[in-house]
Amino acid sequence: MIDSARALGVDAFVTTRSGGVSDAPYDSLNLGDHVGDDPARVRENRRRVADAAGVGEHDLIIVPQVHGREVVELTGPGDGAIAPADALVTSSRHLALAILVADCVPVLLMDPLRERIAVVHAGWRGLVAGVLEAALARFERVEDVHVVVGPAISGDRYQVGPDVATHFRDVPGALRADHGDRSLLDLTRVVEWRVRGAGVADERLTTSDERTDDRATFFSDRAARPCGRFALVARLHPST
Repeated sequence: MIDSARALGVDAFVTTRSGGVSDAPYDSLNLGDHVGDDPARVRENRRRVADAAGVGEHDLIIVPQVHGREVVELTGPGDGAIAPADALVTSSRHLALAILVADCVPVLLMDPLRERIAVVHAGWRGLVAGVLEAALARFERVEDVHVVVGPAISGDRYQVGPDVATHFRDVPGALRADHGDRSLLDLTRVVEWRVRGAGVADERLTTSDERTDDRATFFSDRAARPCGRFALVARLHPST
């Protein structure tokens, strides 16, 4: 459970590799249905996560992610037939939103004053496309938004080529030289810089110190392929 979210009226948590039914290399709580795992096992894993979030399995919203900037607004019970997107937003207490990752940065946005939340899948392509800014634009006042940055790959393990590095040369501290023309990219630092630049104050920004590097707790696509996907899950706390 993410304590800083709970204090704002949002039930949010990050899943780990444990607690599911998938066999290796997807062991065991793989939530991705696009990585080669048995679909029946993925459905059971998702059912368990929906139960943990306190919703029915059709109200745990997971959509295909395409490393873009598309944002989907959800207003009622999900039927699974939702367009691909890399950010989900809702003001409904009846839905739990989930974004899937395995090194990319999962981001939670919350406006407790207007009871509105979003989850964002922030990989390097999505960051270049402006997915964070697109999601923040769905909130009435960015100044009121609180942000939680979830577990992701560290800057020590994420090597990129010059074609990727060129997009982030303006982000202070995001790049370090590596071997040859390669660089090490800190995606978490990029996310923090982007949300601050959009108007989110430091006191409303919380960043996890957990990383996917060793793939012991979380799935890591850089560490092992194929692999599963873990999730950042969020729901507005149901009324009592």
